[in-house]
Amino acid sequence: MRGRRALAMGIVLAGTLLALRPGAFALDPLLDINQYAHTAWKIREGFVKGEITSIAQTPDGYLWLGTAFGLLRFDGVRNVPLDPLSNGHLPSSYVYSLLVASDGTLWIGTGKGLASWKHGKLTQYTELAEDYVFALHEDRDGAIWAGGVGIGVPTGKLCTIHNSRVQCYGEDGALGRGVAALYEDSKGNLWVGVETGLWRWKPGTPKFYPLPGEPNGIQALSEDADGTLLVGWHGGIHRFVDGKTEAWLLPGVTRQFRARRILRDRDGSLWIGSFDHGLLHIHKGRIDVFQQSAGLSDDTINTLFEDRERNVWIATAGGLDRFRDFAAPTFSVNQGLSNALLSSVLPDRDGGVWLGTYGGLNQWKNGRITVFRTDGVRRSGKLNGLPPNSLFQDDRGRIWVATIDGTGYLENNRFTPVSGVPGGSGAGALWRAGCAAGENNFAAAGIDKTCGGFAGMFK
Repeated sequence: MRGRRALAMGIVLAGTLLALRPGAFALDPLLDINQYAHTAWKIREGFVKGEITSIAQTPDGYLWLGTAFGLLRFDGVRNVPLDPLSNGHLPSSYVYSLLVASDGTLWIGTGKGLASWKHGKLTQYTELAEDYVFALHEDRDGAIWAGGVGIGVPTGKLCTIHNSRVQCYGEDGALGRGVAALYEDSKGNLWVGVETGLWRWKPGTPKFYPLPGEPNGIQALSEDADGTLLVGWHGGIHRFVDGKTEAWLLPGVTRQFRARRILRDRDGSLWIGSFDHGLLHIHKGRIDVFQQSAGLSDDTINTLFEDRERNVWIATAGGLDRFRDFAAPTFSVNQGLSNALLSSVLPDRDGGVWLGTYGGLNQWKNGRITVFRTDGVRRSGKLNGLPPNSLFQDDRGRIWVATIDGTGYLENNRFTPVSGVPGGSGAGALWRAGCAAGENNFAAAGIDKTCGGFAGMFK
């Protein structure tokens, strides 16, 4: 009986919270990673031959996956190798970077240069023919930027392609071995990550900021909510302000980690892919970590990508992962519930949801769960040591709580027991409290003629 009731209340909770969630086709920023639907396609299960290094989505909805063995087109179920393309061959079968431009062109950075594909035609760019192309970006003016690391030479290149004109920089050695990352911030600054630091390339005269010591160069770039540049460097994430770095402390993360990629999704959540620490998710002031032990295909992250449907894709050393919303999310002790078994659910007039659990009284609001003390002594949140099995909000906004042994109300975060109100343990036993002048009709809610107090039904 208890199991059936808990299951029924879990269904009610799912429906209640679903009605309060943001619109469809978005990853709800109030949720932790383990509340999203997660699917993993793994290399060891034969999904692909080798690691996936890059992801892009063309206007037809297909995902393109760059791998060490060529270019794949993925429809969510199966992948199809596409090399050679309609006419011509890629410069190299090792695809390091992908970009779909605003005009629908697919740009392909490989181990031996750059190519583009549009309307079935493949074009190669000789200016980068002797470079590993690790980074691609389209700026707000529609120009394509490609960053190369020299093959067998100590200097790399940064090239821009606009209206079929190619212009390259770095022959003077300013970029060192080459470009590891490209990022354009909300102010229009183009940042270039290199082995020894960070360039602000435009607008204006390029300026270099040394940030030494990061193996393989600065690769993780994004922005904080206030527009400050975030840089993966020196065993963590740093805010970069006026050429100076300040550590960006992540609550609950005690060990250092090397950030490889940072993605801010369209709903404001921040995703951080590390070299060996798995996936970090920062949302609404909360942070959670998702690793191989929880089902991630691998703890080494190669790239992050958000598609047009706002699913987030993670390419790892072990495969490909997708995170998307369930129709109704699951809430458990991982999100702060004092117990996963529910006895009662009450949506309140302020947008919160009150939950009577077998571990006490909880409130869900704005993605956070708070456990309330209701006995004045115990920290379990239980009333007289028993779980709340009936909840009600009166005209004054008080939350009334009842067990089979007693009742009381919560007001201004303080619980007041009410004596003289009988409990009830028989099926269908009805009781009411606080009846006075000015009766309100709650017939539509199944409660008849209560007046500013509380009425409940014990089942």
